[in-house]
Amino acid sequence: MPGLLRGVARTAVVAGTATAVSNRVSRRQAGRWAQQEAPAQAAAQPAPAAEAPPADDMSAKLAQLKDLGELKDQGVVTQAEFDAQKARILGP
Repeated sequence: MPGLLRGVARTAVVAGTATAVSNRVSRRQAGRWAQQEAPAQAAAQPAPAAEAPPADDMSAKLAQLKDLGELKDQGVVTQAEFDAQKARILGP
């Protein structure tokens, strides 16, 4: 049973990480498309102010780290697995 729980927990962490990465890639691509369209619209509108990263992204990362920490505290995830997943969540 502990092996099954560890597998389920690991799958949940990996799925959460994959979702975060997918969302980040989608936002980057949308930003690139917006930059390609921006020169045509730049003559009609003033340049927008620099935007801070969305708070939702940080909230999602914090939630994933909290869940991962709980799994480590329960012994479902080893310290090495925790460190690897934490690095993936926080990114470069």
